[in-house]
Amino acid sequence: MRRMFGTAAVLLSAALALAGCGGGGGGDNPLQTTSAAPSGSASGGGTVVIGSFDFDESVLLASIYAQALEAKGVQVEEKPRIGSREVVYDQVKSGGLTVVPEYNGNLLAYVDKESTAATADDVNAALKEKLPPELEVLDSSPAEDKDTLSVTKETAQTTATMEDLAKVSKDMVVGGPPEFKSRWEKPFKDVYGIEFKEWKPTGPTTADAIKDGSIQVGNVFSTDPKMTANDLVPLEDTKNIFPAQNVTPLVNKAAVDDTVRTTLNGISAKLTTDSLLEMMQKIAVNKDEPATVAKEWLTSNGLG
Repeated sequence: MRRMFGTAAVLLSAALALAGCGGGGGGDNPLQTTSAAPSGSASGGGTVVIGSFDFDESVLLASIYAQALEAKGVQVEEKPRIGSREVVYDQVKSGGLTVVPEYNGNLLAYVDKESTAATADDVNAALKEKLPPELEVLDSSPAEDKDTLSVTKETAQTTATMEDLAKVSKDMVVGGPPEFKSRWEKPFKDVYGIEFKEWKPTGPTTADAIKDGSIQVGNVFSTDPKMTANDLVPLEDTKNIFPAQNVTPLVNKAAVDDTVRTTLNGISAKLTTDSLLEMMQKIAVNKDEPATVAKEWLTSNGLG
């Protein structure tokens, strides 16, 4: 499963690659700023360095942050597509990066592999305890890019929740990444009583397989553009088996001031899963540039 690092309860593998991500950024080394001290303190009038992971959604979010801060008169430098969390996290901690758009559940799994926090409030409370003093998370947005079990709209009319699924799952075929069964078979059974007729390793074709009926339910991420393209509906996870994955700014505490905090918190207040899905649709389907999509969203929300 893409963008998952660390292991929280039954969840995530620390070394898992960012599958489905975009290519490298090219050009100069994106990590050339590697000083132990913050590269630019916003409170001191220096440059705010915004990094991103090596996939389109992270690049989009970083561009939203960068353009909003520039509109407030903050000097910004973007370092896109740096790589995995292992690299990016250390750069924010050292001050080589000032800000990175994070996912709170994945971040917690990275810093505390034993955590079982699942809701956004619990995850963020745990992060405040576990993050080193150099780091801080700002307000989380309602927007999430997280695991779902999704079905067609027709199926969702009678099976809308994971509890509903438990009643019919023995007649259903489920699809997902190759590792999906080994990670989730036991948790689904223990938490919801879900047992499937068959598990198929459908990988990146999962959403298409749900639509064509070769599987009846599948593991699709909530901001995958194919959710919209294939009219899929995520089942309601009432017991939070999938932990919160809210988009959340991770910052180097010494390198940001109130202008940066207020601006990024303002973005989080307006960013939703639906708006993120819509933006990713423009990038994946229309082939629009992330910076262009970011600008449109900021303007439409009075933040540009």
